[in-house]
Amino acid sequence: MANIMAVKRLGYNDHGPVHAKIIAGSALEIFHLLTTRVEPSSVANGVCGYDDAQLIVLLGAYLHDLGNAIHRVNHEQNSIILAMNPLERLLNRVYHDDHELAYRIKCEVLHTIFSSDDSVSCLSVEAGAVTIADGTDMAEGRSRVPYLAGKYDIHSISAQAIKSVEIEKGAEKPVSIQVTMENPAGIFQIEEVMGRKIKSSGVADLVEVVATMNGEKIKTI
Repeated sequence: MANIMAVKRLGYNDHGPVHAKIIAGSALEIFHLLTTRVEPSSVANGVCGYDDAQLIVLLGAYLHDLGNAIHRVNHEQNSIILAMNPLERLLNRVYHDDHELAYRIKCEVLHTIFSSDDSVSCLSVEAGAVTIADGTDMAEGRSRVPYLAGKYDIHSISAQAIKSVEIEKGAEKPVSIQVTMENPAGIFQIEEVMGRKIKSSGVADLVEVVATMNGEKIKTI
């Protein structure tokens, strides 16, 4: 239903199951790299253990765009509404002998969903990993449907310019995001989409973005 609203009715990029899976995988990789340098917030604050923190990242990333099924406007808040019942069912099954822990983890997951809005500051490393991951899904394949349907705006054209996005261990910073472009239009995606996500992530000082075109570095943030 997220794609019914976002893609079919609004002509936006993919916000459905494929996007959810990509972001979940990317968020876990970013989280792994971040936690080579800093402790997960949920662990540092005594909420749960490291394995539980990974589950927070996985669930937050996978469910962060559910709210598009209601409307694009305020979709982060709508995502919380739609995620509440399935989260309770799942977490009470996983933590069947510790419902208090299940509740604490649910709160952490809902925080990652709420703060995936780049106007909201992330208050945990887990949320920061999810928010940054959301900004990395910007390669050409994601905008293919609206682009082929004739939606030519800066978002679709800029996304078409991005050929690949790779998440790697950096030499100086733990997370290095390598963006390969075929024309300068991709800079819009890097600065206005990914850049804003990184700024609100709470872990911006641990992340670098390097953009290359024709094998030459043209932008670093």
